[in-house]
Formats: sequence, structure tokens, C-alpha cells
Amino acid sequence: MKKLLISMLILGTLAACKKSETKPAVQTVDSTVQAGTDSTNVTQNKVNKEESLKKANDEVLQALKNKDYKTFASFIHPEKGVRFSMYAFIAPKEDKNFSKADFEKYQPAKTLFTWGSQDGSGDAYKATINDYLAKWVFSKDYTQSQYSVNKFIGKGNSLNNLKEIYPKADFTENYIKGTEKYGDMDWKALRLVFEEFHGKYYLIAVVNDQWTI
Repeated sequence: MKKLLISMLILGTLAACKKSETKPAVQTVDSTVQAGTDSTNVTQNKVNKEESLKKANDEVLQALKNKDYKTFASFIHPEKGVRFSMYAFIAPKEDKNFSKADFEKYQPAKTLFTWGSQDGSGDAYKATINDYLAKWVFSKDYTQSQYSVNKFIGKGNSLNNLKEIYPKADFTENYIKGTEKYGDMDWKALRLVFEEFHGKYYLIAVVNDQWTI
């Protein structure tokens, strides 16, 4: 009887040891470390995004300065095309919108387009694509301007509805301050609105802004 009890105790001990060996270890995660990692990832993603937007902005400006409209066309959104607004107020039904194919078709041509109405006179502004880009869009050397991303610098007296029209897009602003001679009212700004598509930022809008009457 005594031997039987000893044998049962030995078997019970062995079974308990085996069960203990196969029981999965419980892993704990330090919530502080996890939160710190998530915060770092968010910050890094923001930095990468801003660097990509700055690079795209600078390449578009350089293309406009060099009148390299082939490179400019490569930034036009493949599906949405690009819209041109003469002033801060964006009018989707009135502003000119070109698909990449139409831009490439009409850019070398002498076709006149009506881009909008000029502030003050109300006269229609008619020009070829080349003249509009050179004389209106890039009327100042914006490669030497003050830069910002998703933030307005130039603030005039015309309604600025960019964020309402493009609530999910990112934009850059290239701002040239006014001169003392004109009480700083001759400032100008060029805003480029971008949207990501298949890992690249494309232009969906080119918006000029200045002081209006």
C-alpha cells in the first residue's frame, strides 16, 4: 500500500511538471513603450510627407520658371487633372480644368482660353496656356519666395475657399511680400494643391492670390 502511494505521488509530480513546461508564457507589453513607438511613427510619417510635398513644390516651381511644361505636365493628376484659379476664390464650375492629355494637346498650340475675370475691370482674361503660365501663374519668381505647407501666409480681401473645395488635399504656399512703395499691398502668392496617388503627389489645382479691389 505504501509503495502504491509513493508511485502515485511520483506520477502526480511528473504530470504537474509536464503541464508546467507546456503552458505558454504570458508576454506583457509596456504601454508606455508602445505609445512612444506610435508617436515616433506618426512624427516620422509627417516629416516624410512634408519633405515629399516640399520636393514636389520645388520641382513644379522650377519647371514653371524654366518654362519646362513637359515636366509640369508630369505632375498633373492622372485622374482628376489640374484646375487653374486666377484668385483665392476657387470656382469649380468656371475655372479652367485640364486633364493631362488635354494640357499636353493644347499647351503647344495658340488656342486662347478664358481663365476668368480680371479684378477691378471685370474683363475676361484670355490667353494661351503658355502665356497664362508665364504671365499670370509665374508672374513673380516664386523659387525665391517664402514657403509654407497647409498654412496661409498671404491674406487679402478676397474670399479664400481652398480648404472648403479641397478639404482632404494638401497645399503649399509660395509667398512674395509686398513693397513699402505700395504699402505692402502688392504681395502675391502661388498655392499648389496636391493629392497623393499611387505613392506620388500630383497637382490638382494651381491657385494664385493677391490683393484685390
